[in-house]
Amino acid sequence: MSPNLTLPDIAPGHLLRRRLMAAAAVVLLAGTYITLVLTQPTGLTDGLGASVALATFAAYLISALLLLAAVLPELPVSTLTLIPVALALNIVLGQFVGSVMIPLYLDSLGTVLVGFLAGRRAGAATGVLGTLIWSLFNPTVLPFAAGAALIGFLAGSAARFGALRRPYLAPVAGLVTGVLVGVLSAPVAAFVFGGTSGVGTGAVVAAFRSMGDSLLGAVTKQALISDPGDKAIVFLLAALLVYALPGRLSASFAFVRRYNVLGRRTSR
Repeated sequence: MSPNLTLPDIAPGHLLRRRLMAAAAVVLLAGTYITLVLTQPTGLTDGLGASVALATFAAYLISALLLLAAVLPELPVSTLTLIPVALALNIVLGQFVGSVMIPLYLDSLGTVLVGFLAGRRAGAATGVLGTLIWSLFNPTVLPFAAGAALIGFLAGSAARFGALRRPYLAPVAGLVTGVLVGVLSAPVAAFVFGGTSGVGTGAVVAAFRSMGDSLLGAVTKQALISDPGDKAIVFLLAALLVYALPGRLSASFAFVRRYNVLGRRTSR
């Protein structure tokens, strides 16, 4: 199918409404992130019993729901069943890796997978929802919801512009994503959270701090070391999972067909 194919069964008014919902979600995500970085509130990682944590959770939840509402008419049943699996994958991997001495995260594999198969808005919504659900029993991850949304958005963008048509392009897209996400997450980790929650990444921050770096400088350096490698691995793993899907299943995703995400692979 042509990359420029539109959806003829969607009325212009409905299409405009969906675009407005997506725009509102982006504004709310960005506004919440900027507010957290500028105000540096206390109690954000104390659980939903703290008012600031509850307000942050609500803002990010509304953003995720708006993104899902904007893309829902395009989502096949296969996507709706994939998202819960992706959420669980994010949480299980993130919880495990965060408890061992590995300076990586691997908590965005499900997000990237949804972004590859269902596009930017679905990927961003999955990233936010995964973070919110995870924060119910690990409140330290709540401030990073905006970064999780960016990962899903960039994964969908990479797939849309051909990163899955050649296996070596996926990790390259992951490297670029890691740099952008690292820059976005560093102020949150430094000012809102006060460092990083992972054992391995925390050790890297401590090493830079011992060399005389400021907290923000140490966290930024750690992020620019850990995030690009982490996202390169995650993008490659997600691409391999997509490649392993039967052609009929991958072709059931409207996003994959519309933008010829897999090139000739969908015909097998």
